Amino acid sequence: MTSTSSAYPFYGELARILNSGQSRSVVLSGNVYDLFHLEDGRDVALLQLLCEKSRVDGLITLVYEVNGPIRLVDASQGDKLRDAWVAWKLGANHDTAVLKGLLDPKKGRERELLEEDYENNVRQSTGRPTVALEFLRQLTLCSRSLAPNGRPYLNADLLILVEGADILIPAGDGQIARMSPTDRHRIMVLHDWFSDPGFLSGADSVVLIAESPSLLHPRVVGLPQVLTVEVPAPDAGARLRYINGMQKRLGDAMPSLAAVGGAEKLSLLTAGLSLHAMRQLLLGASHSDDGLTAQAVTARVENFISTQLGEDVIEFKTPQHSLADVVGFAQLKEFLHQELIPRFRSRGADALPGAAIAGPIGGGKTFIFEAVANALEIPVLVLKNIRSQWFGQTDVLFERLRRTLEALDKVMIFVDEADTQFGGVGANVHATERRLTGKIQALMSDPRLRGQVVWLLMTARIEALSPDIRRPGRVGDLIIPVLDPEGDDRHAFLSWMLGAATDDVTTEHVTAVEKLTEGYSAAAFASTRSRLAAERDKVGALSAEAVKHVIHDQLQPDIALARRYQTLQALLNCTRRSLLPDPTISDDDREQWRREIRELELSGLP
Repeated sequence: MTSTSSAYPFYGELARILNSGQSRSVVLSGNVYDLFHLEDGRDVALLQLLCEKSRVDGLITLVYEVNGPIRLVDASQGDKLRDAWVAWKLGANHDTAVLKGLLDPKKGRERELLEEDYENNVRQSTGRPTVALEFLRQLTLCSRSLAPNGRPYLNADLLILVEGADILIPAGDGQIARMSPTDRHRIMVLHDWFSDPGFLSGADSVVLIAESPSLLHPRVVGLPQVLTVEVPAPDAGARLRYINGMQKRLGDAMPSLAAVGGAEKLSLLTAGLSLHAMRQLLLGASHSDDGLTAQAVTARVENFISTQLGEDVIEFKTPQHSLADVVGFAQLKEFLHQELIPRFRSRGADALPGAAIAGPIGGGKTFIFEAVANALEIPVLVLKNIRSQWFGQTDVLFERLRRTLEALDKVMIFVDEADTQFGGVGANVHATERRLTGKIQALMSDPRLRGQVVWLLMTARIEALSPDIRRPGRVGDLIIPVLDPEGDDRHAFLSWMLGAATDDVTTEHVTAVEKLTEGYSAAAFASTRSRLAAERDKVGALSAEAVKHVIHDQLQPDIALARRYQTLQALLNCTRRSLLPDPTISDDDREQWRREIRELELSGLP
């Protein structure tokens, strides 16, 4: 294979692997269904890119697609390959076989039958993948075999490109015994083929094309000699090149890019899109009265990513409230403004990979940090459920998520109830769950994504998060407790709550309800405020006594012990003294928290 490809590093990696003999069986995965640019200006499918790049002397490239026959990229090489196969079957080289056919009519007829057999194998490969794979395997046997005169039957190397490999050898549930006989047969053909020492030491190569290695049966992709090369999503340079190419092709029909700031700006706005999706965007805009707008581009990006990952997996969030709308939490808001937000915005060495937000249920965690997301002005992806009920699909979804994150310029991953999203890695956890958690952990600490991807994990059960997620270098760099309001923060909540009952909140109002609201969370204040607003709508502004009556009527659910347990865990896992209610806390105090946690656990919590 030619190894020169400045535009596509993945192709250079593939060429190096095959040219060096490092592996003879490679899985090409990732963004394999997109468009790729050729030097002559064409944008083609991946398979055609590989075919064009493999047009070199001494190499015969064969392509097998499930719905078509085995075909040669260069049809003129067909006779050469057929003659070598026939000679190999006859046990002689081509010239000797022809001579024997002239001298002995029976030998000539045998040769004709073998030629017919070869053509039948090519034709019958259509719709019969087991036949096709076995025939391709035999061609590689022929390619590396020597004739009686010591010369190779085929004076060329084979490169076999197999598209839709996930259809040929599907992963299923990984259990061979549960597969159909034909699926098992194909798996064993490839397993034996790729494990054959002769094939490993030969010069022929096989490239399996599939979106994800997880879609292929582990009996094949689990072989140590099978390597994987990933095709990444198009970067800004590839997108800009495609936009410029579309401008040339569409001419006057090209939509104006003025509203989005020109081609270079559009290449940045479309981070995350495939070139296929960009084509649809540009062609659609060329037939729209509105042309191309930043809003339309953003909507297309969000729709494309949601479609790729699934709406039940992620959604885009655009918080409408700001930190100015957050009541109380004065110390926390100062920290957010002074340190957290600047470090989330940074792309340098001071960039934070993320943070975990801990605290009892109803404490206001989600509301506060949605406001942080608003302040950052970057896309916010809400991770809803990355697990799939189908075997292997969880790994595929993760790989799509990773490719999406690598393609986006800057993004926040917002995970509510993170303890239910990410499990552990212990022996009692399902293998898929362990694998997913391990991959998420690696993603959080990937140095290539530092400053590009920000993780925000919300949980009332911080202790349920894997210790590996909570360690420094991941969200363990910063675990922030969000606790019930006290002191001035509590008075701010009281005034805010009472503001729904009357326009003139007096000291009398506050004093009347201060004791009645002991232990109130942010959610409890909000709920009571809503009740007071409803009462005011009925009778007008409420007196201090009327307010007191409404609050007295409010009963809080019996969750105090559970919230106390969650508060203690948030305090114990906090990574900054300055974020604790009392920064002078001692080791003895922390030990007291641990004892109280153990007592609550003995009583049946959590």
